[in-house]
Amino acid sequence: MKGYMYILLCDDGTYYTGSTKDLELRLEQHQAGQGANYTQKRLPVKLIYWEEYNRIDQAFHREKQVQGWSRNKKEALMKGNLDELHKYSRCMKTVLQANRRNRGK
Repeated sequence: MKGYMYILLCDDGTYYTGSTKDLELRLEQHQAGQGANYTQKRLPVKLIYWEEYNRIDQAFHREKQVQGWSRNKKEALMKGNLDELHKYSRCMKTVLQANRRNRGK
């Protein structure tokens, strides 16, 4: 069964990342206030990006990956800008490495 990872733009300008088997139904649920607590408080929402997968578990895995990304990195993904996407990945890698070094002191 197919699955979708999606990103919504909330009324307050924030992003919500989710996954579902039925993208149209899930969007209707969010709009009706039956979605996640996060979106219930930030209506209306607008679907701005989605990816389709062969299986729902693949979409769920991708959701969890993207949820951990910065706003800039999500925006690079949505624009299809691979250079920026890689730049924000390298930037985060540098921060994590610096944090590890500092913990060792």
